[in-house]
Amino acid sequence: MLMARKNNINNYLFGIVSILISLWVLYQSKLYADILLNLYYLVMSIYGWFYWKLGKQNKETAISYSSKKEQGIALGIVVGCFALMAYWLSQHTDSDVPFWDAIVVAFAWAGMWLMAKRKIENWVYLNISNFVSVPLLIYKELYVYAGLTAFLFAVAVSGYFKWKKILDNEKENRSAKA
Repeated sequence: MLMARKNNINNYLFGIVSILISLWVLYQSKLYADILLNLYYLVMSIYGWFYWKLGKQNKETAISYSSKKEQGIALGIVVGCFALMAYWLSQHTDSDVPFWDAIVVAFAWAGMWLMAKRKIENWVYLNISNFVSVPLLIYKELYVYAGLTAFLFAVAVSGYFKWKKILDNEKENRSAKA
C-alpha cells in the first residue's frame, strides 16, 4: 500500500508476496472470509498490475474519481459480499466472528476493485475495512497483523490525500492550458 500511495505499480508485485504469506496465517486463525479476501486480492493484484500498466487504450491509466455507476457497483459489492459472506460464515464454518469478518471483507473487496481501476475512493473503502479489522485482529490475538493494519490505515489516509493532490494538480494544469 505504500507503493500505491506513491502511485507506483510495483505495489502489486510486493502485494502478491504478502498475500501468499497471509493465506497461511489466516487459515490457522479460522478467518475464512479473510482467506477468500486474500485470494481475491491475488486476482485483483494481477488484474490491477495489467490495468495500471496498460489501461483500456493500451496506455497507463490515470487516477480519477469514480463515476456514479462505479460508485453504485462498489456499494453493490459491499452489500452483496457482506450478505454472501455473513451467510456462509455463520452457516457453514466454525467462525466465531462471522459478521465482523464479513464487514471487513465486503469493504475491502470494493476498495480493491476501486484501487485496481485507479479510483481515489478506494482509500475510503479500504479504511472502513481497516477500521473494523484492527479490533477483530486483536480479538484473534493476531497482534502483528493488527499493528500492520493500523499502519495501513495511516498509509491509506495519506494515500487519499496524495492522490487528491495529484488530481488537483492535473486539474490546475488543464485549467492553465485552456
